Amino acid sequence: MLKRVIVQNVTPKEGYAVLNAADPIVAAMADTCPGKVIYFAADRRLGVMTEHRALGGRIVYVDEALEGGSVVATEGNWRGHVPLADVPITRNGSIGFRVENVMAAVAAAWGAGLKWDAIRSGLASFVNDAHNAPGRFNVMDYRGATVIADYGHNPDAMRALVAAVEAMPAKRRSVVISGAGDRRDEDIRDQTVIPGAAFDDVLLYQDAAQRGRADGEVMALLRRACRARAAPRTSRRSAASSSPSTPRWRGCNRATCAWCWSTSGRSARAPARRIAEG
Repeated sequence: MLKRVIVQNVTPKEGYAVLNAADPIVAAMADTCPGKVIYFAADRRLGVMTEHRALGGRIVYVDEALEGGSVVATEGNWRGHVPLADVPITRNGSIGFRVENVMAAVAAAWGAGLKWDAIRSGLASFVNDAHNAPGRFNVMDYRGATVIADYGHNPDAMRALVAAVEAMPAKRRSVVISGAGDRRDEDIRDQTVIPGAAFDDVLLYQDAAQRGRADGEVMALLRRACRARAAPRTSRRSAASSSPSTPRWRGCNRATCAWCWSTSGRSARAPARRIAEG
């Protein structure tokens, strides 16, 4: 495993490896670390976390009851915390994968020797926009709509994206999907199926960089996945009713678009096209 090489090269005795205790494969990398380990996980009750803390090790976790939800770092009798309300990129802790990223960042900064005040200040001031971190869940407002740009290009990233979007209030949700050609066929198909149940409209978009794939090859995989998913389902607008609506396909005239899958009686191609071009 390539990422294990990083853990294997931690500075002996003084260096730290930051490991996700909720992932058994990642947590097991501690056995190959010549330095120390900081574990992080939302649930401090995980066996790996409790054992490591009992042995005097460092852990980072989430305490939902502390100031409305806080990221906590502890070692021995020392404990520091940062309220999630003071970390803008988490949106008060509502974006799960961002909370995980914050825990990992806190652990890394702590292991590198940064003072706790500096860590808190950095989390409070970090801006995740298209200029600072392009394609990393950039949230923008456009004509009364919330637009999110994210370069998630594998099934796990798409699941995290769906969970984050569903935590944000909306009357209707639309998504523009592309695919990275250097991924497995099944991964490209899965990343299209996963948001199908969470969004009202799905538009497929062919990226200019095909990463070794023939022109149209990625689009064909995305299209087949969407067609397989296009079975009758209850629309978001008629959730109170038991009558299902049937998704309908609409062709896009633009060369880079494949099909627009919509559960409504109107086409969502125009706004989706603006997002794709933007």
